[in-house]
Amino acid sequence: MDLEFDFEKRYRLVREIIETLVLTVLMFLVIRLAVQNFNIDGMSMEPSLHNQELVIVDKWSYIFHTPARGDVIVFVAPPNPAQDYIKRVIGLPGDVITIQNTQVMVNGKMLSEAYVDPMRQGNPYQPITNMRIPQGAYFVLGDNRGGSSDSRDWGCVPNQNIIGRAAVVYWPLGKDNNGFLPGVSSTYTGIAKTPTIPSTSVCMIRHTQPATAGSGAGTASAVPTDNHSSALSTASMLLLPCAAVGCSRRKRRSKPASNMIKKQTE
Repeated sequence: MDLEFDFEKRYRLVREIIETLVLTVLMFLVIRLAVQNFNIDGMSMEPSLHNQELVIVDKWSYIFHTPARGDVIVFVAPPNPAQDYIKRVIGLPGDVITIQNTQVMVNGKMLSEAYVDPMRQGNPYQPITNMRIPQGAYFVLGDNRGGSSDSRDWGCVPNQNIIGRAAVVYWPLGKDNNGFLPGVSSTYTGIAKTPTIPSTSVCMIRHTQPATAGSGAGTASAVPTDNHSSALSTASMLLLPCAAVGCSRRKRRSKPASNMIKKQTE
């Protein structure tokens, strides 16, 4: 009787370990496919994002909906497909953009952009007048308008280049922007869905590249984290699901035992 009970306990333990490992691997794969860590390299998104910060990029959201104005996105850089840039979406497909000096207009509405630091305003590029964004492309700008290479320089970002939406700043701790990136949708309220202003030009698309994590550095605004950081994030992604699954199973297993003890004492 004791041997049979002991065998059953061991069998149950081995089965739970196997189930926990399988569930952990599945959860890890889902998390790994859904998000990716990037390192901010440069100051083109100041003051919203700082140089050398680590951000989590959500790669699944745009499967279910298209990018919105104000989203901060990571994408394969049209001027250099070996690099990934991070910029803010200003114009959607079909929008008409006008930029005169530091004033940005979308479909005839002047934007009041609180996320742009007045000390970092500027426009080193040629003015843009009534330029239409083609279908399947987006007009993006860096928040550091005086020091950003963006759609004013090399044109629009094709949808195929978009890797995902920057969602969370998680390192280093203690910064003024840690946590979820704030929503700025109120900046774009009142913009006409269909522009009434006739366009005089079309935003160029220099390069189309399927969205994958690039490996460039230097002038890239966002680069995938290095091997050391990736190892740490991979370990945490494995340990967290494993701990969660293990705790859940321990609670479920302790309930019948407590019930059995209760019955025996009655």
